[in-house]
Amino acid sequence: MKHLPKLRAWQWIVIALVLAYALDWFIQRPDGQTRALNAAIAAEGSAELKAYPYPFRVLRVENGKAIMGTPRSRDVSVTRVIKVLYPDINVLDTNDPAFIAAQKELAGLQFEARDIVARQDGIKTVTWEIDRHWLGAHGIDVPPNP
Repeated sequence: MKHLPKLRAWQWIVIALVLAYALDWFIQRPDGQTRALNAAIAAEGSAELKAYPYPFRVLRVENGKAIMGTPRSRDVSVTRVIKVLYPDINVLDTNDPAFIAAQKELAGLQFEARDIVARQDGIKTVTWEIDRHWLGAHGIDVPPNP
């Protein structure tokens, strides 16, 4: 039997990263119903929803309840979210018309996405869950679940 070549440290790092990415994808891979609901958001959403910097999506479905991701919660201030979504807006001035408009847009598009999901067959209710993965990927720490 031939000996396998020795791998260098950087090659092991690459292999570890690929395996970690594959495992993360497998764990977070949505089921068929979740994929169908996300496809409905993509198909039925307004141009504004489709172009919005936060991808409103269904994270999972449990017994007719669609759990959707949101960047907003009482644990993460809306100013931090708006700063990520719109870096040019002055979030220190919450009376700034651009800040107020960004808040209204975020809320309006969140409700639009929810309404699309709520209209789909098999969905009885829609609830929200803080999107820890997206927020973390954008540098926002979220307190752990109690």
